[in-house]
Amino acid sequence: MMQQQQRRTPETGCGMAQYFDITNNAIPTQQETLGQIVTEILRSGKPVDRKTICSKLLVKLEQVSDAEMEKHYHGLLALVLGRE
Repeated sequence: MMQQQQRRTPETGCGMAQYFDITNNAIPTQQETLGQIVTEILRSGKPVDRKTICSKLLVKLEQVSDAEMEKHYHGLLALVLGRE
């Protein structure tokens, strides 16, 4: 049985374009931030473990000046440490 392929066209004003439209003020999701941190750790050749992830989060927390991002990193630390 032959399957037909469906063509998907981009929708104007919504859809994927908006999903990937991230402004400078947007707070990333926890999954996005953890993904970025794990990628950085892997590229550095270090082991990906709780200690290394927490170390990266603490460094990022020290560098942030925005209260919302500070709250974001505190939440991630609590999540990684199992305190959320």
